[in-house]
Amino acid sequence: MEKNTEPSWYALYTKSRAEKKVYEDLKNQGIEVYLPLKREQRQWSDRKKWVEVPVISSYIFIKIHPVQYRDVFNARGVVAYVSHKGKAVPIPEREIEAMRRTVENKLAFSVESDRLKKGEKVTITSGPLKGIEGEVENIKGTKKLFLRISHIGYMLVLNLDEVERNQ
Repeated sequence: MEKNTEPSWYALYTKSRAEKKVYEDLKNQGIEVYLPLKREQRQWSDRKKWVEVPVISSYIFIKIHPVQYRDVFNARGVVAYVSHKGKAVPIPEREIEAMRRTVENKLAFSVESDRLKKGEKVTITSGPLKGIEGEVENIKGTKKLFLRISHIGYMLVLNLDEVERNQ
């Protein structure tokens, strides 16, 4: 945890399928919380239904002051902070904003484990993601932008050819 008094974003690891409950509990405590959701069609034996599911299973994002550090554990389902060497790792505001704008603008994306080779750093200059920084990699002529989410080992992958077509 940082030593300053300014609020910072952190990732929390939750129990499996507890993300929405943790979101509600933290929100009711007055903590700023972000749970990116996407719509998926699920198949049951008797019907199909559209449901909202977390973009990244078992993760939720919070913006807290240092004095609120322990308060998050009052929410049932919180397992731990995403940490490095025993300390909660802050996530840059720009990464949360990039994820928020990607999800809210309903851009086509996938979530992949962060084991991809680093590419060229870019800043998007137009469209709903204007000002967002990411890494570009050309794969068989398809432009992809990798929006890395620090320290949790995931990234949003956008196909920029599809984003351009949707403008």
